[in-house]
Amino acid sequence: MANPLQQLHALGQSIWLDYIDRTMLHNGELALRIPGDALTGMTSNPTIFEKALAQGTAYDAQLKDAAGNCTAWEMFELVETDDVRAACDIFRPVYDAAKGHDGFVSIEVSPAAAHDSAATIAEAHRLWKTVSRPNVMIKVPGTTEGVLAVRRLTADGINVNITLLFSIDAHRRVIEAYLSGLEDRVKAGGAIGGVASVASFFVSRVDTEVDKRLDALVASGTCEPNHADMMRGRAAIANAKLAYRLFRECFVGPRWEALAAKGGQLQRPLWASTSTKNPAYRDVLYVEQLIGADTVNTMPPATLEAFRDHGVPARTVDDDLDGAERVISDLAAAGIPLASVTDQLLTDGLSSFQKSFDTLIAGLEAKAKLLGRTLAASR
Repeated sequence: MANPLQQLHALGQSIWLDYIDRTMLHNGELALRIPGDALTGMTSNPTIFEKALAQGTAYDAQLKDAAGNCTAWEMFELVETDDVRAACDIFRPVYDAAKGHDGFVSIEVSPAAAHDSAATIAEAHRLWKTVSRPNVMIKVPGTTEGVLAVRRLTADGINVNITLLFSIDAHRRVIEAYLSGLEDRVKAGGAIGGVASVASFFVSRVDTEVDKRLDALVASGTCEPNHADMMRGRAAIANAKLAYRLFRECFVGPRWEALAAKGGQLQRPLWASTSTKNPAYRDVLYVEQLIGADTVNTMPPATLEAFRDHGVPARTVDDDLDGAERVISDLAAAGIPLASVTDQLLTDGLSSFQKSFDTLIAGLEAKAKLLGRTLAASR
């Protein structure tokens, strides 16, 4: 009998693993989990690599023996691209079976490029060339400058995963950039059938921030505790459901049909940050409530295992959209406009991105020193 993850995949949702490390790439674990857990992709980020580098010895030989006088950043990019390339090769049969519509592995541009479209474009091209696999996706943050880069990269035929999306307005801008990029590529005579993209819409962090603001309202006497409790843990799902509605609205009609006729792929919504941060909430809340066709859920290992154990697979992503709108309006009436929340989350997300990268570089420098390797201070 199919397990809940396999049933989830059968409902049209792709399951990507939000984790990567060298051990699982080379000991056969990932290859086994692809059919067993219905995995069809993988995402990586600096926090994941920092943990992988800090734990165990899987990277020690490469850190010690890599040729050249590398900076810490160059050393990180060396080990990162090696792992992503290996993961792409493991997922290549998935990519081929899906005719280029799934089987992707994501790699992220550096935080220094978040507010510089030219730097983002240059770094994305470098990573694309270095990994040199058709099923790699370059992660670009959904900032104003990042959106400009998305259009150019799409026109250049590069797969893009737009990350750190929190607001419906930002999602709309990203969809427009993707569609425009495909149109630019068509006008230049390029093929678009092999160009893929996902829009990574972050989920659980919305509830974390909203619940914190509800606590502040209760503490100030502005909101009754019972009324606050009725609104807790609901904003994130509501926001994501409205994002899915936007996706469905944008990928229909003459404009999309013209691109689809030339092989254009949907830019699927990807649900990120789907681990449950509040222990009072069900541990698979952000999976069960956002199941639907043409979506991706990237799950950290603990969430994946929890859903395999007791997740309930059923289409939910477009249930009760009127209720989703009421959640947002009720929060605004209580003094928590969602735009304020999502603006804060983007700022916090970029800061966390930079902090994770700084921690990664410091950890890599410390590990290299322990191994007797001196890294160059700068280039």
